[in-house]
Amino acid sequence: MSSSASKLAVLLAGLLLASCMQTTYEPASEAAMKPRDKEYLAKVSYTKTPVAEPFRRAIVAFHRKETPGSIVVDSDNHYLYYVLEGGKALRYGITVGEEAMAWSGIAKVGAMAEWPDWHPTKSEISRLGVPTFVKGGPDNPMGSRAIYLYSGGKDTLFRIHGTNQPEYIGASISSGCIRMTNEDVIDLYSRVKNGTIVVVLDPKQGDSPYNSRMALQGGGSTYQ
Repeated sequence: MSSSASKLAVLLAGLLLASCMQTTYEPASEAAMKPRDKEYLAKVSYTKTPVAEPFRRAIVAFHRKETPGSIVVDSDNHYLYYVLEGGKALRYGITVGEEAMAWSGIAKVGAMAEWPDWHPTKSEISRLGVPTFVKGGPDNPMGSRAIYLYSGGKDTLFRIHGTNQPEYIGASISSGCIRMTNEDVIDLYSRVKNGTIVVVLDPKQGDSPYNSRMALQGGGSTYQ
């Protein structure tokens, strides 16, 4: 092999190694779970469908300029980032709203709740035929945690919350809210507080390196 070819091979190998190191998948942890969490999660009746690998909780390189401790939601690619120090972020896979029901903007966490009750909006009641109130619990559609987003001091009616439909992580089927697995939202909830900044990117403004549509089609990621 020529000298130039050898250098090229070494360079390509280095690039491949660097790309493989971009993502560090986080093993499921019960560190943030309370006794009630373990009790309720053991009682759920929904199928605990495994999340596709590209949407599993992971520590990734993060180049955006948001302040550590803030949340960035890339709805296009179905990712939520909790920004860490040192150019890193904790990335979670999410379910987001259908295009007509999506919301974007800058908000703050205005309230937080564990195993919240569900108070469907009038639109949801009319469209989905659901009751006006569902008490919090193992199979509640709000899941294990709810993080309520406020803007201008007012409730936007959009939330980051758990789900009883983990099979839809990576899809756009919700009524606008940002859904996470119950385990992931417990982890995120333990990290945030009232006043945390939440940036929900406008459509086409997300620049996650992995296109979530490829994941749903079984495509590979250059970051694995």
